[in-house]
Amino acid sequence: MVTLQTETPTGASALQPHAPAAPASPVLTAEGEAPGGKTIQVTVRALKRIRAAMAKEGISPAAGGLRVGITGGGCSGLSYNIRFDTQPRDRDRVYAFPQSHLDAVSPEPATSDAPPLRLFVDPKSYLYLAGMILDYEETLMRQGFNFINPNSTKSCGCGSSFSA
Repeated sequence: MVTLQTETPTGASALQPHAPAAPASPVLTAEGEAPGGKTIQVTVRALKRIRAAMAKEGISPAAGGLRVGITGGGCSGLSYNIRFDTQPRDRDRVYAFPQSHLDAVSPEPATSDAPPLRLFVDPKSYLYLAGMILDYEETLMRQGFNFINPNSTKSCGCGSSFSA
């Protein structure tokens, strides 16, 4: 079951005065996960963008997913990275987001029967990403994924690196 959360997530802005504002798009919790807590959530806007990028790359949801992780480096110490991967690794946490929530907000054909979109997170990255919301922002000044991470104590101006 997926829950749809439309209110401001607790912890995202409350823990950090410099944290990005809560996303304007509804937040989805993966199948089998409890809302909030130490899970990774995705906004509807981000899920739509992941689906579009996978289609553009010719990757079906059944054949792969989006790997979300961190690497050492960047101006604040740790950098976010995202890429497509064919399968989860042995110890990965897998988050499955049904595409049914996209039917109401998408002009594309209904996807109720489509396999869920999956996110893969390795154990090391999970330590830094637990509780995060993945959003997608498209403005005149910026276009890209936005990591709303309550574990971040300091981040750079562009938002692509942080320290915990």
